[in-house]
Amino acid sequence: MAVYFQKREVVVPGQLLAEGRYRSSFGTYDEEGKIFSSLVGLAELRGNTVKVVALEGTYMPKEGDLVIATINIVAGNNWKVDIGGPYGASLHANNALRRPYSDDISEYMDIGDVISAEVIAFDRNSGPFLGMKARGLTVLTDGMVLDVSPAKIPRIIGRSGSMINMINDHLKIDTIVGQNGRIWIRAPSTEILRLAIKAFRTIEAQAHTSRLTDRISSMLLEELEKIKGSVDKKEEVEDAAESTETEPEPEPELDAKAEPEPEPESKTDSEEKSEPETPPEEKETAVEVVAKKDEEKEEPTEEVSEK
Repeated sequence: MAVYFQKREVVVPGQLLAEGRYRSSFGTYDEEGKIFSSLVGLAELRGNTVKVVALEGTYMPKEGDLVIATINIVAGNNWKVDIGGPYGASLHANNALRRPYSDDISEYMDIGDVISAEVIAFDRNSGPFLGMKARGLTVLTDGMVLDVSPAKIPRIIGRSGSMINMINDHLKIDTIVGQNGRIWIRAPSTEILRLAIKAFRTIEAQAHTSRLTDRISSMLLEELEKIKGSVDKKEEVEDAAESTETEPEPEPELDAKAEPEPEPESKTDSEEKSEPETPPEEKETAVEVVAKKDEEKEEPTEEVSEK
């Protein structure tokens, strides 16, 4: 028994990996007790099983795979679904809905809907068949879908989910990682969503390196501190602006010496015209009174002269 590669060594097709009592797995083939690589990727030994994780490549469906898919066609009781790769998938209503269901299955899922589903059967002639009756499989109404290389999905998930769980815990996001190279992400803010995408792109580019989980964790913590600092600074600026708006502006002080002295009021022509005039009747009465007095004075003079 012998192993001819180091842990996570990059190997090429036809390269001898092991011989003896070892089992061939994904990315390898067995010839007369010798195991060779069938693709370019990272060689791994798990127990007595040898496999190669591809660095690049299209998605090849396998039974039990979790996939993120998009509905393209609604035909009778079937949905035609895009899962990426060379094969189109089918989803029958019996494998997604509980009976009884409507004859118009577009009421439940329609063209353009994004779903999480499981590959329940795969035939190279007819393509894979999907199911949605397992727990957690549903229509994904929120979030976004990020496309990555299907070959990098094992690294994004990590051993026993270590990588994806760490990202979810740091960023407080919800994710579903499909084996077909699609990741559904729901984040609380645009900044966090961008940071999640950056993390997944970094993993995709550095999938062949060691201690990647620790480096991604450190990067996320640093970026989160920057986001928190920018948010705090923005809140301080907004608070300062609000306090400035609420403060009353001081009224300008008036100079007592500069106050103009009041000018004497003068009667206008209209006011003079508006003064009451003596009625003509009253004037005539006054003349009559004067005349009567004159007559009374004259009467005694005439009497004296007659005597």
